Amino acid sequence: MLLRCLDCVVRQKNITPAIFVLDSGSNNPIPEEFYLRFPSVQFYKSEKNIGFAAGNNLLFQKTKGYEWIALVNPDAFLEPEWLSKMISAATAHPEYSSFASRLVMDANHEILDGDGDTMHISGLAWREGHSYPVSRAIESKEIFSPCAAAALYRRNVVETAGGFDEDFFCYFEDVDLGFRLRLTGHRCLLVPEAVAYHIGSATTGGRRSDFAVYHGHRNLVWTYVKNMPGALFWLMLPLHIVLNLITIVWFFLCGQGLVIIRAKWDAICGIPLFWKKRRDIQKNRTVSDGEIWKALDKRFLTGLKQTRKT
Repeated sequence: MLLRCLDCVVRQKNITPAIFVLDSGSNNPIPEEFYLRFPSVQFYKSEKNIGFAAGNNLLFQKTKGYEWIALVNPDAFLEPEWLSKMISAATAHPEYSSFASRLVMDANHEILDGDGDTMHISGLAWREGHSYPVSRAIESKEIFSPCAAAALYRRNVVETAGGFDEDFFCYFEDVDLGFRLRLTGHRCLLVPEAVAYHIGSATTGGRRSDFAVYHGHRNLVWTYVKNMPGALFWLMLPLHIVLNLITIVWFFLCGQGLVIIRAKWDAICGIPLFWKKRRDIQKNRTVSDGEIWKALDKRFLTGLKQTRKT
């Protein structure tokens, strides 16, 4: 899978990127084949699995001097002009700091995996348009945040924001970063002509694995606690609680009751830490509650049809 991913990256047209890969906690050395096939790629290894958030933060430190950072998951496969189209959009729209691409299901190129991320007033997040036909027409537009499976960020903006929250380990960390950027006035643009084919949760056992359910539903709570601003936090808190209760019932019915209870219990135990983080985030925000309200999704039935980030 990683070989295919890197083949797509090194074959990008018009732009030759610097490429950084982190082997996070595997038991085996990086195969010699990778060095032979991709001599320009810089490989790094962590003896411990430090997760998606910390792993990307580590590689951010290797990118000093670059203006843009493109994140590509090992289960995301870029079309040849993905990067040039993303950079062209970034150049044409300097008012945006992050850029989302169109993700198409790798198993079926007729079905969308998503057009960026949507954040709901309840704290639920999903990939917009997930499971819709690719023929669904959409123009470039502002969205809440990119899905980090294949996304472009202005490097200095990510650095100023502190990168991904490493306490998340993985899942929802891209929504959290997108929320923090939006709180300081940064915006995200969808670039639908830049296409990547995505498997999704390929290295974590699938979207409904215990690992994915635990981290996704724990981090969902922490994202809300950290980022939902001012009056909106208290106004939407009852809805957020109802969402979590419904989620617990749902996963019990699906046979994952112990996992979802552990996720929500650990989320509650972590609230004191994340409340401290909230104070710093809210102190530094530059946009009003009203601006965040406009950026949040307020649909109910539509949201239920989408696949959660978890």
